[in-house]
Amino acid sequence: MHNRIKIRMINDGTQRIPPQGDSREDEVGSLLAAASDFARGVLESIQALAGTASCKGVQIARLKEWAIRHECWIDKDTLGTFSDRGSENEVYTSSDSKNVYKLNDFRYSDDNLTPFFERIIVHNQLFPDCEYSFLGFAENRDGKVCAVLRQPFILSQREATQTEINEEMERLGFNKELDDGYFTNSDYDIFDAVPNNVLKGEDGHLYFIDTIIYKTGTGGYDTYQSLSPRAGR
Repeated sequence: MHNRIKIRMINDGTQRIPPQGDSREDEVGSLLAAASDFARGVLESIQALAGTASCKGVQIARLKEWAIRHECWIDKDTLGTFSDRGSENEVYTSSDSKNVYKLNDFRYSDDNLTPFFERIIVHNQLFPDCEYSFLGFAENRDGKVCAVLRQPFILSQREATQTEINEEMERLGFNKELDDGYFTNSDYDIFDAVPNNVLKGEDGHLYFIDTIIYKTGTGGYDTYQSLSPRAGR
């Protein structure tokens, strides 16, 4: 059930969008890999020239150019109806109510975009029933360049309780840390696993629709604490 999204990494420096005839799943997965590869190339170039990994702004500017060139720059008005704004996502609901689209402004990638691309892959492995499909880039209502993510619309009874979330995370092999919504399995740290980000579906399953994920040991706790409006409440 895990690893349903197929990632084809492109390591020769070229950026290839899959040809017509590939399955949509392959196309979306390859687009994620291609964008990640391009962003990593910008990071490596800046590290070589300036010796710093702080290059998020440059990566975002270059990714907009890349998206326009590869025809994956999206007009947000084509996505559906604006429905919500969270700490990092502007959310739109499709006209058929089968999907939601999230314009993610990379808030939780502090210095560069590597954690963002890693997070999408890990989310899809851990929570395949509400996986993200990466569609390209767009400007949100504030004019910020964002990643466009599609997620299935979840028919839910209600928000999950924190107790239900804690039990499900324990089942998945994660230990609860000091703060509500913070879990780790020593490979990955998960934040914001709290009721308004986790739904109890009509089928009784829990759907983790919006969490923050970092590799353990990469400073995720400090980054989250510095950037989240929830931290310190």
